[in-house]
Amino acid sequence: MWEWFAGNGLWVLIWSIVVLVSFVVAMHRAQGRIERAEEQHKSTRRYLRVRNAMRVLTGVSLGFVILAAIAVVNSKQGASGTVSQATVEAWFVEHGAYILAILAVSYVLYRLVNLLMPKLAQRWVQGKGKGRSCREEREKRSATLGAVLARWMTILIVVVAVMMVLAEVGVNIAPLVAGAGIAGIAIGFGAQSVIKDMLRGLFIISQNQFNKGDVVRVAGVTGLVEDVNMWRTVVRDLDGVVHTIPNGEITTSSNYTKEWSRVNLNVPVAYGEDLDRVIAVLNRVGEDLVHDEIFGPMIIGTPRVLRVDNFGDSGIEIKILGETKPLKQWDVTGELRKRIKKAFDQEGIEIPWPHVKLYFGDAVPSTRKR
Repeated sequence: MWEWFAGNGLWVLIWSIVVLVSFVVAMHRAQGRIERAEEQHKSTRRYLRVRNAMRVLTGVSLGFVILAAIAVVNSKQGASGTVSQATVEAWFVEHGAYILAILAVSYVLYRLVNLLMPKLAQRWVQGKGKGRSCREEREKRSATLGAVLARWMTILIVVVAVMMVLAEVGVNIAPLVAGAGIAGIAIGFGAQSVIKDMLRGLFIISQNQFNKGDVVRVAGVTGLVEDVNMWRTVVRDLDGVVHTIPNGEITTSSNYTKEWSRVNLNVPVAYGEDLDRVIAVLNRVGEDLVHDEIFGPMIIGTPRVLRVDNFGDSGIEIKILGETKPLKQWDVTGELRKRIKKAFDQEGIEIPWPHVKLYFGDAVPSTRKR
């Protein structure tokens, strides 16, 4: 077995790394399915079995990577084509323990980053938004910022750990670092749109333009933000269609649910109605809605008449404004329309519809002066 590893160590190392990465990705997806199944109150036994199996296979693949790395290092050091038990023990004493320590510390740091970053982001957001942001807004902001910070810290940990392991097994990482710098410059010239997306995403997140859970209009698309990171924003519209928008395409973002939302409703009434009476009825309906057990907690500012807004073709339009909690303006506006219709029916107030007057020939009165 040792002779086989010595002769094929490089290929075993390559394929073992590929299999290891595949198992890690599969385990990560299985964990995501477990979380979604728990949220939907489904059975998670099958997902737990899949995750445990992936963990076992990941450990086996990691063992193959270590053995293959031993064989490769041994052949680089000029061994005679065989790997003895003494060689393996000596390699572990000199390098193996240190590599295992690197992997263990990297894993601990990874777990700490994913545990602490959301909490640190939550504390930072509470400190910045105290007194002007509602609790729901701070939660959305901290969730978005914590996920982005945890993702970037994880990438940094993985890159540093890989470089340290490569240096320990005898690989000269100086050419790799130099090559990465040259490749980064070349990619920078050839992938300017990617850099543009990343910079725009950095501004979106740092300026708190919108977060996961907000309703926004970006790049001509209106919908609920399901995910936002440094490169792209995922929006689901009212038809259920998911739009993936590169951040570089976002030049203007309109947030419908930042900190609070607004009821903005125009109510038409006939020209023959008493406007003072109509305004009193509309304000009464708004007051009743505030004291409702279901809709009252959604409202921040009572919906009230602002002004007579327009002389329309068929009636007079009266504008009503009110403030609600984020995402609640559509529920409150719908209920307000329904109650206004019922109140108008009870009070005998006419809601106009388009009228057209027809004149036939000489029946039109002449207004020309003679």
